[in-house]
Amino acid sequence: MTVVVVESPAKAKTINKYLGSNYTVLASFGHVRDLPAKDGSVLPDDDFLMSWEIDAKSKKRMDDIARALKPASKLILATDPDREGEAISWHVLEILRNKGALKDKSIERVAFNAVTKSAILEAISNPRAIDDDLVEAYLARRALDYLVGFTLSPVLWRKLPGARSAGRVQSVSLRLVCDREIEIEAFKRQEYWTIEAAMKTAAGAPFDARLVEIAGKRLDRLEIGEGDTANRIVSAIRDGAYTIEKVESKPGKRNPQPPFITSTLQQEASRKLGFSSKHTMQLAQRLYEGVDLGGETVGLITYMRTDGVQMAEEAITSARNVIAENFGREYVPGSPRRYVTKARNAQEAHEAIRPTELSRLPEQVRRVLDDDSYRLYELVWKRTIASQMESAEIERTTVDIATAGTDGRRYVLRANGSVLRFDGFLRLYQEGRDDEDDDDGRRLPSMAQGERAALVKLEPIQHFTEPPPRYTEASLIRRMEELGIGRPSTYTAILTTLRDRGYVKLDKKRLIPEDKGRLVTAFLEGFFKRYVEYDFTANLEEQLDRISSGDIDWKSVLREFWTDFIAAVENIKDLRVSEVLDELNEILGPHIFPQSAEGGDPRQCPNCGNGRLSLKTGKFGAFIGCSNYPECRFTRQLGESDREASPAASPEGQLLGVDPETGLNIALFDGRFGLYVQLGQPEGKEKPKRGSIPKGTSIEDVNLELALRLLSLPREIGLHPETRQPITANFGRFGPFVKHESTYANLESPEDVFTIGINRAVDLLAEKQARGGKRPGAAVIKELGEHPQGGGPLQVLSGRYGPYIKFGKINATLPRGMDPENLTVPEAVAIIDKKQVSTGGKPAAKPKAAAKPKAAAKSKSAAKPKASGKSKGTPKAPAKSEAKTPPKQKVSAK
Repeated sequence: MTVVVVESPAKAKTINKYLGSNYTVLASFGHVRDLPAKDGSVLPDDDFLMSWEIDAKSKKRMDDIARALKPASKLILATDPDREGEAISWHVLEILRNKGALKDKSIERVAFNAVTKSAILEAISNPRAIDDDLVEAYLARRALDYLVGFTLSPVLWRKLPGARSAGRVQSVSLRLVCDREIEIEAFKRQEYWTIEAAMKTAAGAPFDARLVEIAGKRLDRLEIGEGDTANRIVSAIRDGAYTIEKVESKPGKRNPQPPFITSTLQQEASRKLGFSSKHTMQLAQRLYEGVDLGGETVGLITYMRTDGVQMAEEAITSARNVIAENFGREYVPGSPRRYVTKARNAQEAHEAIRPTELSRLPEQVRRVLDDDSYRLYELVWKRTIASQMESAEIERTTVDIATAGTDGRRYVLRANGSVLRFDGFLRLYQEGRDDEDDDDGRRLPSMAQGERAALVKLEPIQHFTEPPPRYTEASLIRRMEELGIGRPSTYTAILTTLRDRGYVKLDKKRLIPEDKGRLVTAFLEGFFKRYVEYDFTANLEEQLDRISSGDIDWKSVLREFWTDFIAAVENIKDLRVSEVLDELNEILGPHIFPQSAEGGDPRQCPNCGNGRLSLKTGKFGAFIGCSNYPECRFTRQLGESDREASPAASPEGQLLGVDPETGLNIALFDGRFGLYVQLGQPEGKEKPKRGSIPKGTSIEDVNLELALRLLSLPREIGLHPETRQPITANFGRFGPFVKHESTYANLESPEDVFTIGINRAVDLLAEKQARGGKRPGAAVIKELGEHPQGGGPLQVLSGRYGPYIKFGKINATLPRGMDPENLTVPEAVAIIDKKQVSTGGKPAAKPKAAAKPKAAAKSKSAAKPKASGKSKGTPKAPAKSEAKTPPKQKVSAK
């Protein structure tokens, strides 16, 4: 008997079918342990000793794996083929070794790039050892992220109340968004004019041209700066004779783009399909894990976290065969195309993202996929096939038309266009573009030098220069990739973190920094500039890549980083909050104190007239206040404006459009329980159909398309394979869910309601039934420690109705707007006392005579050992029982 460990239950089911009865395949459900979210999980003064903690769910799963290993002779670790997958295998191995479950067991590590029978069997027959270099790269990355977060975040909380946290890569990505906003705010619009002509040839064929030259001088884009100049030019050439002076045609080629890597998949799915990066990766994960095809679960695409653009030889051969069969031999290039990654050190050198079987056309799997999954599979298939197709042949043509003006000067207008001589890969696929100015699709009529052209229309067009565009998720990922910030597995997590912590918001698919995000960025730039510099972060990422390739020692990287970083933290600890705010006033001055149209001092208090406005900090964050406080109590929030109330709050609601089926109006309303959409108006006692807007959705993002999707709910996913009863998805009082008969299971995100497939729905329902229908226990958000007056620990938990504080048998809900992660012990005690008084109790009694401390339990909560020679700011020591060091030798694959 052999036990195989993978990450997901869906993958476990598929692989179990391939391997047969001699194998037991179990899922770890992702990472099985992590660094506890408290001080002391990484000890720089103890050679970066790391303490790991297993949550209750993972402990149960590891117990199940250990139990299954008892009659087995072999353990195969088959987690994902990347740095995170290698780390999960290492964690599983360490836990099982500590349990004594590996005695007399042989251990193998296998990796596969696709969940197909051939790929699985090939991997099983070629095992290897755990790659210690990849594990050490993971440990270094995890330690760095922890040390930055748990050292820098407390400094933020003390110096900048209301700030949530800072992160090694997250903060640099936030800086990109904030820097772009500064560029936009500093941008000065500039007027310019162009002279546009509608013309036709002697044969009457129309074409368009633009003025490009006057008296032998080429016009710059901003050359004509005002309307009077433009009108004088039009008057000078309106009645002139136009002659074709030059016709120049140049043959050219357009080559296809390489197959997708993680970042390009996210970018193209955003441009072409309108998907967020998170939604794209959720869909890709399902396509990778597989769907049921003819009674067999088959993975449809290869592993989706990669920055390698190369494909296996058999895949290239298959692609060329598909091209010949479906498009003709003329579309197959003479030799296969080979692509090389542009990344300085492509992580683990995986294949590009491609279909596992290129002969499996999108239409052949449409019936087993939901709409979004099908569209993404089609995108991957087309991009992969196109990457091996013949180049497109394009003839680009430039025509210069000359005329003499009434002012005696010579004027030249130019027409640009192209003719597609052979479509090549463009027959199947064309990459989405951010720019719209593309001459490739503009065709010109046949023209000859010396031929006359007739002017149909001539007009001056006014333009204004545009500021740089705000980042979309796609363009931010592209910029991060260009700078070497982050890696394929981190892009989505970074963007999600920035939004979840309120540092940025998404408005019409554009990322806009919130004031909280700008404050954090300004603080870091003012006092920790080196650590938010793009080059510094990129160089650190490159060092992590060198660790993964075995070139440098991981602890030497940590030592070098920590020495300078802790010194920078120490330098700011003694700064007063007022000094920090003075610095922020200067950095953010143009943003928080904008110059008014009337002029004057933007920092003069509008209330008392002689006070100075400046940043202040309060219990719930930063705000603008007057220097004459308390005599003058003028305040305003950052970003406060006089925006009108939303139309959705009116009795008629905000009209979104008309339902194409019923012809009834669909409107958006802002009710007492939040936003909702409504179909039609009430008729008598019959209520119109309504759909609640998912929590977290911006009012700007609500459109007719979303409204129609919400009003179509509940969505039937399919029939349960055992009962043949329908499984549906919908939104309820407590968020998105799936339902089968009387069993409900919660979904992770609102988008899952529209995208979840039958396999995943069945898994979630089975997990819920295995728990006896009970909800999972409340997750601990923060451990506050013992109540200062005794009586037990204070904890902040995530409950069904939001975060709350637990103290003994008392549960007290946090006031709305209070950040659970930044809650202090005095605040928690005040909330607990208030709850006790309101329920007829008394505040916690003052402690009696000091009691003898209880004996430390032999567990994770054991007394922490003292470490000598600590510097200020060094995290506390961890519990000995959980402290682990990285592997010193490779695990035998025999």
